[in-house]
Amino acid sequence: MMRFWQRPLRSIHTSSVSLAAPASTPRTSQKWTPNSIRTGLIARKRGMAAMWNDQGARLPVTVLQLENCQVTANIKTIRKDSSEYHAVQLAASDKRAKNTTRQMQGHFRKAGVPPKRIVREFPVTPDAHVPVGTTLSAIHFVPGQYVDVIATSIGKGFQGAMKRWGFKGLRASHGVSVSHRSAGSTGAHQDPGRVWPGKKMAARMGGQRITTQNLHVVRVDTSLNLIYVRGAVPGVDDAQVMIRDAKKKMTASSMHNQAKGLYEKVLPKGVDDLPFPAGTVELAKSLPSIIEAPAYRSSPFVPRE
Repeated sequence: MMRFWQRPLRSIHTSSVSLAAPASTPRTSQKWTPNSIRTGLIARKRGMAAMWNDQGARLPVTVLQLENCQVTANIKTIRKDSSEYHAVQLAASDKRAKNTTRQMQGHFRKAGVPPKRIVREFPVTPDAHVPVGTTLSAIHFVPGQYVDVIATSIGKGFQGAMKRWGFKGLRASHGVSVSHRSAGSTGAHQDPGRVWPGKKMAARMGGQRITTQNLHVVRVDTSLNLIYVRGAVPGVDDAQVMIRDAKKKMTASSMHNQAKGLYEKVLPKGVDDLPFPAGTVELAKSLPSIIEAPAYRSSPFVPRE
């Protein structure tokens, strides 16, 4: 794996809602720590494809593409319990100004970015703010790490209990009459005399916010801003999705291993460091256009003893 995650970056923001990066801000060297939570990215799902790793094994992957994803604000809020909430606001996919409300036009104008289709914010730690106007690159995620992808699942309309919940259904032979795919009884006896809330029944299926966790990043294309993740991602093709460092296999695992002194297990195997506070287009220019994660498992074609 290449060792290239060393680069001085700009200083963080400390204002409540910062919409402009100060011109005279000195640059300071920042480095990722196991207690740091980076911002995510907004990408567009392009569809699924197949890849073959260096061992010849076929991998199903989902292709995600960044469309001019830029930072529009850094947010800092004081909660009622005196704790602080920090977040980085991102916007992606340029759109025409005539199709943008005047309120959002003013917001984008102050940030120095063109009008966008989608705006989202990602909670971060205080040391992970990114200068406003920064354009992020696909190299923000390192091949070999794990990510969570958040999107709206495909809506399937009103569906029965078998499709929605995976019920077995009733017998399709003797003793059952025109009710093979019914849910069966739903209530109890006279006590309680009603159907409990939350009962698994027929209803609308899909069209909900879904988080697919622990997807492996297998390739990054910096020239086309493509991120290849192994497995399926919720949503239809060309839908907007949010990508972030995996909460379980990256954020929580790194904090846990750091506290136990297992420094060699802080990051996934083959990943030495992460771009911090974010992977930018300037960083991408100094790297190869295509970076792949090697296969660390034993070859599936070699017989085991």
